[in-house]
Amino acid sequence: MKKESIPVRVFRFYLEGFKEMTLGKTLWVIILIKLFIMFFVLKLFFFPSFLSKFDTKTEKQDYVSEELIHRAITP
Repeated sequence: MKKESIPVRVFRFYLEGFKEMTLGKTLWVIILIKLFIMFFVLKLFFFPSFLSKFDTKTEKQDYVSEELIHRAITP
């Protein structure tokens, strides 16, 4: 009988553990929904993309460098 590698054994360990869960599946769904809200929905509303208004990479670089210099100079 051939012994399985460690990554395969770890994967099967977690796979069997998730299959046996009852309450855990519900908790994982709640966690995934919260992560989706945190990283997708909040990003859309609170972190707009300022660099999307520029067409080229050079314009984006110039904007970022000017902002960094301006913010470093002004207290």
